[in-house]
Amino acid sequence: MDKLTLWARYKERLCACSDLGLILDTSRMNFSDSFVSEMEPRMQEAYRAMSLLEGGGIANPDERRMVGHYWLRAPELAPDGELAAEIQSTVTRIRSFVESVHSGSVTAPGGSRFSRLLVIGIGGSALGPQFVADSLGGTVDKMRPYFFDNTDPDGMDRVVSELGDALRETLVVVISKSGGTKETRNGMLEAKKAFTWAGLDFPRYAVAITGVGSELDQTASQEGWLARFPMWDWVGGRTSVTSAVGLLPAALQGVNIEELLEGARLCDRITRQPDTKKNPAALLALSWYHGTGGTGAKDMVILPYKDRLLLFSRYLQQLIMESLGKEKDLEGKVVRQGISVYGNKGSTDQHAYVQQLREGVANFFVTFIEVLKDREGRSMEVEPGATTGDYLTGFFLGTRSALYENGRESVTITVEEISPASIGALIALYERAVGFYATLVNVNAYHQPGVEAGKKAAEAVLKLQGEIVKLMHAQEGKEYTAEECAEALGSRDDAETVFKVLLHLAANPDHGIVMERSERIWESRFKGAALGFYEI
Repeated sequence: MDKLTLWARYKERLCACSDLGLILDTSRMNFSDSFVSEMEPRMQEAYRAMSLLEGGGIANPDERRMVGHYWLRAPELAPDGELAAEIQSTVTRIRSFVESVHSGSVTAPGGSRFSRLLVIGIGGSALGPQFVADSLGGTVDKMRPYFFDNTDPDGMDRVVSELGDALRETLVVVISKSGGTKETRNGMLEAKKAFTWAGLDFPRYAVAITGVGSELDQTASQEGWLARFPMWDWVGGRTSVTSAVGLLPAALQGVNIEELLEGARLCDRITRQPDTKKNPAALLALSWYHGTGGTGAKDMVILPYKDRLLLFSRYLQQLIMESLGKEKDLEGKVVRQGISVYGNKGSTDQHAYVQQLREGVANFFVTFIEVLKDREGRSMEVEPGATTGDYLTGFFLGTRSALYENGRESVTITVEEISPASIGALIALYERAVGFYATLVNVNAYHQPGVEAGKKAAEAVLKLQGEIVKLMHAQEGKEYTAEECAEALGSRDDAETVFKVLLHLAANPDHGIVMERSERIWESRFKGAALGFYEI
């Protein structure tokens, strides 16, 4: 397609939302001129489904739950006054608590102001807060954020080491809806250990965000933690960033959460309209449908040309892949839907994987995110008439053209600047696009049976580990190969899992298991030696 024709298509397809400071360009997605009109009946069904969702319909049939993350920035839309009041009162309580911390009314024991923030969560309870923290944080942060976002001991040790003596000025926010999520519970216990070893009383540093009456809620109440905030069952983890899950850490860091909520609220309003050509979330969902053939046949590559948006692709991985990655559709038919998401940042990507994007397997479409404002104030010239920001724009436009010239499709989202409002708008834009796309491909975006299956499988492995350790210490010094151990436990079919567990046990001192390595490693022998903390 020649440049003049492409320019004409650009003007025809551009969706410019001036009030939102956002532009969506789909001109480099090669759908036909009739595509949007052909898809219109299905888009109207998607609008109806979204309306039912926002009206309080049961969207998660597995757990008989409503899905109400849109009410978080528009409480008046909640299906009853009690819910609306809860949402409003929670935001008020967040503001009040944060003000008390920032003003020094609430301090660490000894009177020191809290200068650090440790957020403990997993999945959406960490990815959302991390994305907001990284995109909007800076040298003027009122509290510097850190995260335990996994159950990796070394990862937690690194964070504690980075905090060092500042641990005594660190406020801890523990986030778990059920209160029993193992990764989060493990992180909380590791944090307690670190505070105890430093001679600090953990409850006087701790805040909980959890379901009312949950295991975590009870612990926080009994131990007298500083505060507790609700995590409602009608808010999924991957859409929780505009609840207390995201708002409390952001506000403590110093982010203007009113602007964040306003950006999301305005985007919700714009993307609620059923005029498809003026609805950027609908056009985004249609672009995904075209790009993947409605079957997930291609990956989604996220390329933001801004350092502050580096974590956006990680955030979107969960939002999109957990929402859309489904084995069955709404009628129970096996469809194996989903869109794989990965990304880097520009122009770093040009020194990483753009070579493959342009010339390798054409199994993807790209979403470029352009930010118009370079920085606060003026920039120096690095060459006559050109700044570093000019180069960033040049690399973005050059990569976009180079990919399209070689038959690689892309969408471009342009925002004026990185601000709480624009981050709120991007979050809301993708939340609604996910909902629309789910209807287009007839899957439920609001349940995640595969995640629960993984948790159950992990519990089975931990149960098997306990049996292995018990066997090894029943006759201390007796050696077993993995196969012999599995046979002795009556778990012959699990020999591979037994071997992998034994390798891990022998690499760590905790359980008192030692390994005598064989040339063929699977024939190595294991035995119980001196116990670590394990008790039979």
